[in-house]
Amino acid sequence: MAKQVPDTFRVAIICGKLGDVDGVSLEVDKWIDVLLAQGHEIYTFAGFYPKPLSSIPEERQFVVSDLRFGSEDQLEYENWFFPHLRSGPFRLSDDRKERLLEKLEDQGNRLANELFGMIQRYGIDVIIAQNTNAMPMALLAGMAVYKLSTERRVATIFHHHDFWWERSRFSHNHIEELLGMIMPPAEPGLEHVVLSSYAEHILRSFKRVHPRVIPNCEDFEHPPKKDDYNGHFRAELGFSDDDILIIQPTRIVRRKRIEDSVELVGRFLLRYPELASRVRFVISLYQGDEPDQDYIGQIRSMCKDRKIDLRLISDRVAAQRGNDEQGRMMFTNRDVLVNADLVTYLPVWEGFGNALLEAVAAKVPIVTTTYLVYKTDIKIAGFDNIEIRDIYDEENRLIIPDSAVEEMHRLLQDGERRARMVEHNFEVGAREFGLASLRRLLRETFDDYGDEIRASRKRIEKSRREYPV
Repeated sequence: MAKQVPDTFRVAIICGKLGDVDGVSLEVDKWIDVLLAQGHEIYTFAGFYPKPLSSIPEERQFVVSDLRFGSEDQLEYENWFFPHLRSGPFRLSDDRKERLLEKLEDQGNRLANELFGMIQRYGIDVIIAQNTNAMPMALLAGMAVYKLSTERRVATIFHHHDFWWERSRFSHNHIEELLGMIMPPAEPGLEHVVLSSYAEHILRSFKRVHPRVIPNCEDFEHPPKKDDYNGHFRAELGFSDDDILIIQPTRIVRRKRIEDSVELVGRFLLRYPELASRVRFVISLYQGDEPDQDYIGQIRSMCKDRKIDLRLISDRVAAQRGNDEQGRMMFTNRDVLVNADLVTYLPVWEGFGNALLEAVAAKVPIVTTTYLVYKTDIKIAGFDNIEIRDIYDEENRLIIPDSAVEEMHRLLQDGERRARMVEHNFEVGAREFGLASLRRLLRETFDDYGDEIRASRKRIEKSRREYPV
């Protein structure tokens, strides 16, 4: 009997932002590459693209401005609904709350109609909603996708990277009933994907849905290596070959606990002053989508007090190689990492840990906290990292043992120990979190959800004939 060829589908990925260096954008890029290789046709609907996606034609990359973060309407909703984000001492009356919710409902309907028109026009079979219904950074997007998936009954795979109740700025809010309904919805016929076994447990407990786990993955088949392009990184950024580059390969947001990395580097310089003149503490990514004007100033001040040579290089880091408007070479985070001597990664919370896997693929030693998902889903794979337990003192400072500082020094001085560690970690990462795992898990997802996608295709075809938007 001939082997049955699996169905392929037209897939629309919906997200507030794509083509950037944040974790969601990077993971979406991997999903797109795998889905294309499996024969699916990919379209993207995003609020904006800092850089066009390289893997699909630009004519299939659509800008839908109401999906974006930080729009005028989104800022208004944030100001009223989320007290931690307010710019003034406002009081939300019942009347104002009702008017705002009515406005959100109306705008959500209009955006859902716009998206459904595009779904009809391009014959989309299934949408993949990337964090739109997990984190309220684009409430309009969440409302519109909710309506598409539950009222229009478009087959939807929700890819949840983290959840609103995990972030203090969103967990305290005036719209918990709404968020409970749409972020994420729990209606039958929807597919949910989470990054970790912990997130799976929480979603089962909170929403009584049964998500599947697809962890962050990394391309260990084509790992970052030194080449003729990134070989210019040190010279281009003003570093010497003798400099010791300790890289913080993340955005500058509080949950990354960069102050703990600063304290760690400061402790290292005090313990080993003979190396102090060579150490550069480099933060590779930008301040991010989590507004906090004081945090970067705090990091600068801490580095100054501890005589740490801080370098912020986000203006030279992009999703793709190339040149900026000034003609300067732009490097990816992978290019940065292959030039690193050590990586600090000490978050208090992560949905998974994209930057950690990137560092493993780049064969760089890592100092990491044992944050929750690291303990439940990453450590058990068998990695050999410098681990600092996620224990904090009465002033909320990470308790850093002397042994972590000593092991940093050993790895910087002992090439054999370093080589054994990074090669071991690379083998573990490739086995547990490589693209082969992602291929298998995505194929299983589409196989299992295929009947619903085919039913959705028929509904959309019928609507196109009878009720065009």
